[in-house]
This record gives sequence, structure tokens and C-alpha cells, in this order.
Amino acid sequence: MIIIDAHSHLWYTQDTEWNGKRISPLHNGRAMFLGEERQMLPPFMIDGHNTAEVFLSNMDYAQVSAAVVVQEFIDGLQNDYLNEVKAKYPDRFFCFAMADYLKNGFFEQARQLLIDDAFPGMAIPGHRLLGRSLLSDEMMQMFKFMEENGKVLSITLKDGDEQAAELNEVIEECPNLKIAIGHLCMADQPTSPPWDNPSWLMQVCLAMNENVYLECGGITWLYNTEFYPFPSAIRALKEAADTVGWEKLMWGSDYPRTITAITYRMSYDFITKSKEISEDAKRLLLGENARNFYGFGDLIDLPYVKNMSE
Repeated sequence: MIIIDAHSHLWYTQDTEWNGKRISPLHNGRAMFLGEERQMLPPFMIDGHNTAEVFLSNMDYAQVSAAVVVQEFIDGLQNDYLNEVKAKYPDRFFCFAMADYLKNGFFEQARQLLIDDAFPGMAIPGHRLLGRSLLSDEMMQMFKFMEENGKVLSITLKDGDEQAAELNEVIEECPNLKIAIGHLCMADQPTSPPWDNPSWLMQVCLAMNENVYLECGGITWLYNTEFYPFPSAIRALKEAADTVGWEKLMWGSDYPRTITAITYRMSYDFITKSKEISEDAKRLLLGENARNFYGFGDLIDLPYVKNMSE
């Protein structure tokens, strides 16, 4: 089975701020995060660097052939580092760029990233835009430019109807723009279960549009209080599939933050071991959909290597 991680993060140095609060590395994988100390990385990543090489080691161990790397304001702009990563490992990583959308004039930065640096798409952490609209003149300028140049949009929406309605207008204006909506539309929020929440279903239904897909990056984080094997995560995936079809869903880990609680392999093997999802659906969800959506070519074959405990 081909396995592709459709939502992950990399950074060399995580040193930034968001909404006036600092995010900066401490020690043993910990970070100062918006005013409190948090375990940002697994404790063995003692230098605070979340590098492609460490991720590749995890991917090879878990038999994950390729990964999509998105960006988030809380990690700081990582365009320079990810430009190096995509050049060094073109067959293993699909890397998104990110502009500073919280400052006016970001379109020129986005244009340079997409054309001069040849990034294949832009990531927008929509839930952290601090009230800025997806329908602003500059946002729409960027979306139309991306559509014209065959670029991909990765976006996470905040809870509720507002950004879903805005993104629906973007889709109407740019029907050929390929869009991946992250975190399975925040499946655990603001109410549980999400399938009883019209706002969640409204976001899911955006994937009824031809070029819009959903990825479930961080779904183990969304249901971390339930823990492995995450039965409500399975239910959320099934509910989304009942609405838009398994061919519109992609698995994502939200590496590395999620592996402070579980191993990287555990972030997907709760799906492979589930008896509630068919084998055909698993193949689509865990790799085939992402392979087709992101255009991955030849993928590395990663044989299973037995653990010392086996």
C-alpha cells in the first residue's frame, strides 16, 4: 500500500510570534508557546531543529513514501529552509510556501515564492488570520494568479460558517484552483460529534467541488483525549466520506507535534487496522488520493524492517 503524508511540518528554527505572543525553542523539544511552556517536539529532538533528515528517518521506518509539508504562523516563515528541502529531496517532499498574510503587500512576496523560487503552492493557516478576509483584493489577486499558474492552495479554516462561505466564493471565482482543506475541517470543534454540526458539514461539503479535497492532518491530535485507536476519528472520516466520497479524503499526520503523544506509525495504523473502513477506501485515503492530487511520480519502495522487540 502506498502511504503519503498529506499534512506535516518542518522547520530549522522555530522563533517567531503570533498575535503579539512569542513562540521560541527552549530545551529537550520544549518551546515557549503563546505564554506557556509546551512539549513542541519529542524529547529526543533536543536541539529544537525539526529537520527533513529526522523526518525522513521516521518516514522510512513507518514506510511512508512521501510527505506534503505545509506552513503555520506559529512556526514562523520557513520558505528559505523549505526551498532547500524541496531541492534536496524532490521525490520525497511537496513543500508549500507561505507569505506574511498579516501584512499588506504580501502578494508580491507570494508571486516571488511561486515563480522565482518555484514553490508548487501556498499554505494559508486561515484560522490564524486575525480577522483578515479570504475575499480581500490582495487574497483574490493571489488566488487568481495561482489558478492561472497551476499552483495548489492548502488552507485550514476556522470554526464556523464565515470562512467556509468565503472559500466557497473563492471556489466560484477560481474553479480550476486545486485546494486542500486541512485538519478534516477541525472535526472535533466546536461541538462533538461534528456530524451534528452544520458548520462542520458546510466545510466538508466544499469538497463536492471538483478540485477541492480534504486532508485529515492532525486528526489524532483532535481526538487526543480519546487516544489510540481513536474510534471517533474513524467515525469522523466515515461521516466525511459519506458526504463527499473516499476519493476526496487524504491522510495526514501533522508531524512532528502529534508524535509527542504517539509514534509516527501510530498516526496512520489505527486506520490500517480498522475493520470499519474497506481496503479500497484505505488505499485511497492513505496514499492514492494524495499521489494523484499532488502529482507525485515514482515513489520509493520501503520494505518493512522488524523491530528489535519482535
